[in-house]
Amino acid sequence: MMFKKLVQKLNIEKEKTQRAAINPIDVDFDDRKNDFLSRLTKNALNMYEKKCDVKNFTKLVLSDPENTSHNDIVNELFSKGIIDPSDDEKLLELSDNTRFLRDLGLID
Repeated sequence: MMFKKLVQKLNIEKEKTQRAAINPIDVDFDDRKNDFLSRLTKNALNMYEKKCDVKNFTKLVLSDPENTSHNDIVNELFSKGIIDPSDDEKLLELSDNTRFLRDLGLID
């Protein structure tokens, strides 16, 4: 409900700025107050969206904590010969790889 009201307020403000003729009754003469409320509304909307994103992400991550299928998939990949990207030896080899460093633009 709060989200819909904020979106409606932002849409009304957008329409006011796009009108060619200005109705003197609609003009708010205290621009500082209007700017402050506008920024506050946008800030509140951003905070609300962030809260919803965090809530949805948390619900997705914690949906089934007993499900360990991801570990089986990773172990299957390692058994097929896929290299572990966090292996220290492989990271050292990659840091000495001149072709890789040249692609990154770190050497000529």
